[in-house]
Amino acid sequence: MGVLLQLLASLGACLAAYGISKGLRLIYDELTSPLRQLPGPKSSSFIYGNFKEIRAEGDSTAQERWVQEYGSTFKFRGFFGTTRLYTTDLKALNHIIVHTDIYQKPEATRYNISRIVGSGVLVVEGDKHKQQRKVMNPAFGPSQIRELTDIFIAKSLQLRDIWAADNAEHGGTSRVEILSWLSRTTLDIIGLAGFNYSFDALNENHEMNELNAAFATLFHAGTRRARDDGPVKIAQQTMSRIGNQLLRESKASIRDKSEWKTRDLLSLLVRSNMDTDLPPHQRMSDQDVLDQVPTFLVAGHETTSTGTTWALFALAQEKAIQDRLREELLAVDTDTPTMDELNALPYLDMVVRETMRLHAPVPTSMREAVRDDIIPLSKPFTDRKGVVHDTIKVRKGQALHIPIVVVNREKSIWGEDAMEFNPERWKSIPQAAGTIPGVWGNMLTFLGGPRACIGYRFSLVEMKALLFTLLRAFEFELAVPAKDIIKKSTIVQRPVLATDPDAGNQMPMLIRPVTRS
Repeated sequence: MGVLLQLLASLGACLAAYGISKGLRLIYDELTSPLRQLPGPKSSSFIYGNFKEIRAEGDSTAQERWVQEYGSTFKFRGFFGTTRLYTTDLKALNHIIVHTDIYQKPEATRYNISRIVGSGVLVVEGDKHKQQRKVMNPAFGPSQIRELTDIFIAKSLQLRDIWAADNAEHGGTSRVEILSWLSRTTLDIIGLAGFNYSFDALNENHEMNELNAAFATLFHAGTRRARDDGPVKIAQQTMSRIGNQLLRESKASIRDKSEWKTRDLLSLLVRSNMDTDLPPHQRMSDQDVLDQVPTFLVAGHETTSTGTTWALFALAQEKAIQDRLREELLAVDTDTPTMDELNALPYLDMVVRETMRLHAPVPTSMREAVRDDIIPLSKPFTDRKGVVHDTIKVRKGQALHIPIVVVNREKSIWGEDAMEFNPERWKSIPQAAGTIPGVWGNMLTFLGGPRACIGYRFSLVEMKALLFTLLRAFEFELAVPAKDIIKKSTIVQRPVLATDPDAGNQMPMLIRPVTRS
């Protein structure tokens, strides 16, 4: 017993010494940080730092207020008082986004995401990311998305018919919670278009299949501290088993080049990975390929359903814009347009762009410097001692935020109406927007540089297909006051009712059938 007490005492002393060492290191780093003279908001909490205001106010309100008060480059406090760099300076953001060898996702973030999606393209860094990206790029080109568009349309039509039947039962006007229905639709789409797998989520009489259930378990476990419990392990085993089955089927379907007719993303990825022109050392392992299955689910499911929800939210408040868009859509003489026909609709394109600008599904991203660096600035800042700087030094380990939504809505770029939903602005893009380092649409929604969203074309065409189909069939009106709908963000910004936050994410709307003349 005495020996055990001695061991426990020694262990306690070691842990205490480690804690003190880490605390002293943190204090030293803060006192000597190159960012210590930066302006910024006072911390309201030692434990949560300024995250308390960010979460309480939602929709980037606090961040936009800080930009107005402290300028484009400032600091704020993270957990336990750690300093974080915040900048909307486009030259600085371009430097951060392009230099992926210096600025990477924080290790803790990568670990937490990997528990859900494995070591897929969303998680890996460096040469591993370059390797996966090179193999995956061919599967996400315009010609490949063109082949998948009929899946987008077919599922959109299925959702339309479900709503139409419900509409008829309610005498022509029905209340629909559109977020959950759009989420089911995009899950069905990514299942078929991603890896030729049927979730059948739109079928209310169909039980949740095991892959859907496994993914749901892992996704929710990613937000909890205890991730190694029994259900999570079972879910991981299920996802691995089904993933292996899907991989075997994909390989079998393309073993003979004369049978290369499969078009889902997994099969295209496998085909690209088996290309004889690709050197063996550049090919992905089977495990790397398998890790893309949950990656497809995360990246290709929630973001598009949320983006489409915010589009309908904006259109429900602007009847003139909704009517004008519907007029353009009804002029098309088919219910099943091709990708090229969807992309040829100018006002639909402007509405999608404006939605992605004002309501970017992912509001922010985070990076951490893996070595010391100097970031150039287009707008010099004045520190608390009155010294003007046109660069900013960062140390290894420094956390930085990429404020996607704030840049997308910055008045100095977009004008005084930056917070308004105005598709007309896309007729003449502001000159300042031309320097935003994004991969698409003069905005940061899909990021830019080597880590830009690989599936942005997929998401945009899918969103256009949904809007095309639903707006030709229904008129949309909010079922609650607009002020009652607020945004709550984990990774994706989802709607919640301020008057009923415990009810979870929702966007209730009234829909009525369109009467065609």
